[in-house]
Amino acid sequence: MSKQVGIVSAVVTALASAAFVLAWSSGFVVAAVATVDVAPTTLLAWRFIPLAVVLILVTAISGAARDVTRAQIRAQATIGLFAQFGYCACVYGAIAVGITTGTTALIDAIQPLVVATLVGPLLGLRVHRAQWIGLAVGAVGVVLVVQSQIGGSDASPVAYLLPALAMVCLIVGTFVERRTRDQPRVLVALTIHVSVTAVGMTLLAAATGTLVPPASASFWSAAIFAAISPTLAAYGLYWWLLRRVGVTALNALLFLIAPATALAGALLLNEPLTGLTVAGFILCASGVAIVLANERRSVGERPTRAASDERRCVPGTS
Repeated sequence: MSKQVGIVSAVVTALASAAFVLAWSSGFVVAAVATVDVAPTTLLAWRFIPLAVVLILVTAISGAARDVTRAQIRAQATIGLFAQFGYCACVYGAIAVGITTGTTALIDAIQPLVVATLVGPLLGLRVHRAQWIGLAVGAVGVVLVVQSQIGGSDASPVAYLLPALAMVCLIVGTFVERRTRDQPRVLVALTIHVSVTAVGMTLLAAATGTLVPPASASFWSAAIFAAISPTLAAYGLYWWLLRRVGVTALNALLFLIAPATALAGALLLNEPLTGLTVAGFILCASGVAIVLANERRSVGERPTRAASDERRCVPGTS
């Protein structure tokens, strides 16, 4: 009986992982499609405002936030400020100025390398030689991809700092989350993140004069899709998977988002997918594999309690 339960659990996890990759990748594509005639801040504001209202109502009716403390709210608000507000604003800004979806996703995909290699020491984790090698290999891959697509983009080279800044925001959210031991339910965490982001996006859109949404059906279809897929589904699955399989396995999934996004961009948006781009993907994947393989061996060498602690560490889509 336990074997059957284990098989079902593995299947559920695999399906959830595939859904997570597709949902997170869809955020880059919808940003490219829906911001052609609409300011990114307009779509972002109306992606989060209705969803925040719905989540607050669901959380209040279900009583899920009954035992939530002020300290938990402060911690989750900080995580949401970086992992959702900062991340989404930078990603949408990068795509709006002409950076391809695949390049934006790839720059973000090196997060596992940076987290494992640079953030690790701040968390008291030992940095191995293999992690530095993986970071170097992954960095070369990013350079190749950016170089292969920068000529076909209208974006200024300086604009490529935006997806890098998005990655930094996600890493800061990751760092805060991994330092936070007292975790509320996923529904509560997601509600706080979305609410904080909705407030931030509303203020940003109002300040730039882009808060008023168009009346077109295409805009509202894109806003609803963005609220459901790359926000509710992707972020919800992100937190759920992270608590179920741990940071190492989820970090491996993060890199799958880049090729999935690049392929969707090539098929749906006619974005370039050259041999140099593919080579960059392979190098970045190799770098991530080196880091994660080393991290997996390290976890295997730790006591059971340490491995359990790593599973409880929860970092912070487009």
